Amino acid sequence: MPVVRHIFISPGHNYRGHHDQPPGPHPILEVDAIECVAGRGLRGDRYFDHQPDFKGQITFFAAEMYERMCRELGLPDASPANFRRNVITFGADLNELIGREFEIQGVRFLGTEECRPCYWMNEAFRDRRAEEWMRGNGGLRAKILTDGVLRRDA
Repeated sequence: MPVVRHIFISPGHNYRGHHDQPPGPHPILEVDAIECVAGRGLRGDRYFDHQPDFKGQITFFAAEMYERMCRELGLPDASPANFRRNVITFGADLNELIGREFEIQGVRFLGTEECRPCYWMNEAFRDRRAEEWMRGNGGLRAKILTDGVLRRDA
């Protein structure tokens, strides 16, 4: 079972809908716990109730990929918040969860697809190589199947 290292939410979109404009001003907030609402998303996050049957009600990114990217691109000060994914996990191959149901801390999810990186990753990391490096390693988008609370593991 994956370990939850970080949980992030944002009240608004900084990149979606900002093409050819500067990013939005919304903070990325790290929280100790988050309420997962089946079919709706994470209470308090920008994608909560985004649209019916949305594939990205919650997003995951592997701590192992974060550490590898920082090492390979020489980004020692990069924050895991830069990925704009909700949950940073350790101990799971997220690509293997695409198309599969899985459970973390008693909450059930359905992995829907890779979080494909876009050109905004270069802006978020202040490195033009970020988007390309993340291809195939962008994390996981998922639907929330059962209500529950995810907590950061100690």
